[in-house]
Amino acid sequence: MTLEAVELDAAAAAGTVLWLHGLGADGHDFEPIVPMLELESPLRFVFPHAPKRPVTINAGEQMRAWYDVNPRQPLAGTEDIRASAQAVEELVRAEEERGTPRARIVLAGFSQGGVVALHLGLRSPTRFGGVMALSTYVHDHERLAEEVSFSSIDTPILMAHGQMDPLIPIVRGITSREALKALGYRVEWREYGMGHQVCPEEIADIGRWLNARFA
Repeated sequence: MTLEAVELDAAAAAGTVLWLHGLGADGHDFEPIVPMLELESPLRFVFPHAPKRPVTINAGEQMRAWYDVNPRQPLAGTEDIRASAQAVEELVRAEEERGTPRARIVLAGFSQGGVVALHLGLRSPTRFGGVMALSTYVHDHERLAEEVSFSSIDTPILMAHGQMDPLIPIVRGITSREALKALGYRVEWREYGMGHQVCPEEIADIGRWLNARFA
């Protein structure tokens, strides 16, 4: 699977943010947020497009999705998630070939995109600069300890969630946070009075967190 992507280059970039969109969106979804982040260092942004696939929860409709969602089979998307993570890994290697080490690459994702970002970031044999997981969860968290990479334990993780999220209830995010903390991960948690979306306060927190990563 080769992913096409929207790329926002910056002169003398201090690093790269590889940002994955949610179900039914595309790589342009978070592009407008970049100017709002008040970044202190120039960064390169890569927003890949997920492939189109039938999605069970949406009556089999074809749409951009990182994995299938079947409410009757919570783990049905496992192989799709692995394949999507591998495709994103190819983008990561392309960034490394450009001269950006993995330690200067942040994986970010919203909803489905966050699931894939966490999957890849927690299993990487070389630590990423950080993982930003927005309105999302850890897939199959009960088996997480069997697959995580020891090298990823020091990866800074930002998790943010809406208190009134109707699609991914905040309890699912909290359960994922506690599973990560139990394994020794450093998780910075933020929650907001919103649904399944982003808000100005969250955007400001994202900007501050990215500035700390690339200080």
